[in-house]
Amino acid sequence: MNKILPLTAVLALAGCTTTSDTYLKNGEQGLTIDCSGEANSWASCYEKADASCAGTGYRIVGTDGTPSLKESDKTLGKDVGNFKSRSVVVVCK
Repeated sequence: MNKILPLTAVLALAGCTTTSDTYLKNGEQGLTIDCSGEANSWASCYEKADASCAGTGYRIVGTDGTPSLKESDKTLGKDVGNFKSRSVVVVCK
């Protein structure tokens, strides 16, 4: 039992990248990729976009979220303490 609680906490903080279908105003079908959380990054959004588009490439339609910190603003080289919100909308080519 003592090992289950810390493991659950780590999994909750880690988050995961999720993808959902969306339709743009012009009728195109796109993907909304949510890669929020302390353990993810903008790079994880773009990696998920590449994997979701089966290597055919993608076009970024929009992004929303917390910008990345400059190196000088990080604590011991890490961006810690705040929940990061990140999402990107892409259209596969």
